[in-house]
Amino acid sequence: MAFDPAVLRAGLAVAERRADQLTTYFYAHLFAHNPGVRALFPEQLDEQRDRLLAAITHLIGRLEEPERLTGYLAALGRDHRKFGAAPEHYPAVGASLIAALQQVCGHSWTVEDEKSWTEAWTVISQAMIDAAAAVPADTPAWWEAEVVRRRRAAPDVAVLTLAPDRPYPYVPGQYLTLCSPRVPQVWRPFSIACAPREDGTLDVHVRRVPDGQLSPVLVNDVVPGDRLRIGPPIGEAVLDATSRRPLLAVAGGTGWAQVKAVVEQVVRDGTRHVTVMLGARADADHYDLDAVHAMVADCVRLDVVLAAPADGSARGEAVALLHEGLHRLGDCSNREVLLSGPPDLAPSVTEILIGLGADPELIRHDPVPRTLNRSRPLTAPERFLEERDVAWINRTELA
Repeated sequence: MAFDPAVLRAGLAVAERRADQLTTYFYAHLFAHNPGVRALFPEQLDEQRDRLLAAITHLIGRLEEPERLTGYLAALGRDHRKFGAAPEHYPAVGASLIAALQQVCGHSWTVEDEKSWTEAWTVISQAMIDAAAAVPADTPAWWEAEVVRRRRAAPDVAVLTLAPDRPYPYVPGQYLTLCSPRVPQVWRPFSIACAPREDGTLDVHVRRVPDGQLSPVLVNDVVPGDRLRIGPPIGEAVLDATSRRPLLAVAGGTGWAQVKAVVEQVVRDGTRHVTVMLGARADADHYDLDAVHAMVADCVRLDVVLAAPADGSARGEAVALLHEGLHRLGDCSNREVLLSGPPDLAPSVTEILIGLGADPELIRHDPVPRTLNRSRPLTAPERFLEERDVAWINRTELA
């Protein structure tokens, strides 16, 4: 590396203390000098500002870990295709980033700082450009998908059936990212909730998030005929197609969507036994029971255990009930395992399963955030002392 990582870390330590000024200045500079770029970003930039700082911190922290850095940059480069990022945008971003760093660092900014950051951005941006260019030419940056059916499965859950405009190749267990023209450039991940179908349609299950930007639109406003945009399928929580081990799937809430897709495929193949433990906060939260009952009726190799405490119970009671059900299963040493649900489900269930003999190498789940704190830091001490999750960054790195 031509640049000095120590110089970059020192500059970032100064800039982080003025994080809000850094990100505000960056976007103001970028949009003022490149007006056409504004359309690539969401209307509300608060979340985007957090992502920018998280990405910079993530990159600088991995400069001396080439293998992890390379994978991270490749994932970012591929992911930025769906935002409309083109090679000519990267120099503009670099110029605005350096201008913002110089602005907030003030008198501490040196010629050496500018040289190191310029060289670092050149390496970073080229890696992202190369990764995007390496994607096969016949792989779209996104698909247009028509909403052909919309079903309100619960007061806060909608099941959307989408018809992509081109074949959409995926493996059960993967997820996609999705955005709506009603909220431009706000992308969110959703598990694909069905095995591949002959007609090419696919389902996603959406739970409305209070104060969310996209989920209330998808649950409340989207109707058949609307068009959404979906990114390429991603995720490695998929089964070994050659395995004949019995499958244990543990799901909570809309984690059922991912499990449903995998179970549909396994039932279709008819090659192994499946046990599903489906947890919820209350009976009313088991939102797709008609499909569950139909699958059980059609397959003698499928067992489903529903775990839900009495209405009005605390969340802790639902978790305890699910854990109790796992202990009743007994020996898990020969099972392949899929976990899907709230971010804290996988770590707690994995610990129990390993205690029951499960092989950690056979336990699969999507990336888990290091912290469940997604509030915006309001002060510099909060930013330094209270670790926060930026979901888009975490999932992109690990996808």
